[in-house]
Amino acid sequence: MADKIAVGGQAVLEGVMMRSPRAMAVAVRKPDGSLAKLDEAWKGISDRFRFLKWPFFRGTVVLVESMVNGLQALSFSAREAFPDEENESESKISTLELVLTMGVAFIFAMILFVAFPHAVAYLLGERLNMPIQSIGFHMVDGVVKVGVLVLYILGISLMKEIRRVFMYHGAEHMSIHTYEHGEELTVENARKHSRLHPRCGTAFLLLVLVVSVFIFAGVFPLLPRLSVNAAFNQVLYVLVKIPLVFPLAGITYELIKWGDRHRNNFLVKAMMAPGLALQRLTTRKPTDDQIEVALAALKLALARESEVNVR
Repeated sequence: MADKIAVGGQAVLEGVMMRSPRAMAVAVRKPDGSLAKLDEAWKGISDRFRFLKWPFFRGTVVLVESMVNGLQALSFSAREAFPDEENESESKISTLELVLTMGVAFIFAMILFVAFPHAVAYLLGERLNMPIQSIGFHMVDGVVKVGVLVLYILGISLMKEIRRVFMYHGAEHMSIHTYEHGEELTVENARKHSRLHPRCGTAFLLLVLVVSVFIFAGVFPLLPRLSVNAAFNQVLYVLVKIPLVFPLAGITYELIKWGDRHRNNFLVKAMMAPGLALQRLTTRKPTDDQIEVALAALKLALARESEVNVR
């Protein structure tokens, strides 16, 4: 894998988005069976500010850029997979819409994965004498976060459209495995590979939740009481946690990168096992035509990379 370009992806509505260092490509199956394709050059913010490629900085950049690319790809896939005559003249998602959507999504995630687990840990801690300075508080917080994540995935998997997205998610991983193994990018070759991948965003998210237990357990004993009002004091602690999400992403990204380089190591396999197990919920076995879509997106991204390298 040393000579392979780093490629990641995301399942979208009836399709797959693939991202390489200099390209973003999307392939979507249209209602008539044909493929709609989006092929764009990509230049990340770290190309302008080189220090953002440094370890522990790059994880946060990757997280934000993945959200941006994902929303752009979802917008494209929605128009192509579910065309509406009234919306045929609509342009791509605007910058303002993108920022607002990302803002709403971020607030929702903070409520679900930061504020709610903290509140549960606080209420339980009051009964069991586990203040925020104790490791027990943060272990409860972490368990609740993981529970919320699993329940959230199980809940959305009841939706027919999401089940199909999970199938495309599996196709995305199988296609990337095929490329990483140096095999020809065909449906037959991709079909042999696992639908699970150690660099998956699902594994990343789960590891962020686990790492947060240790980071918060180290940080909060150092903090003074922020308010004399007990309830408001907890609100302020939650607000402290929110900016810590970004260094958490940086640390977790480095762990994922390290684990991917040593994926055959026994200890690494043990560390990655929970993330791979969770992927069994977020991926499903794809059909051949879904694998074809994922391969089409991957080929577009790699073709643009080849063009850039030739220049």
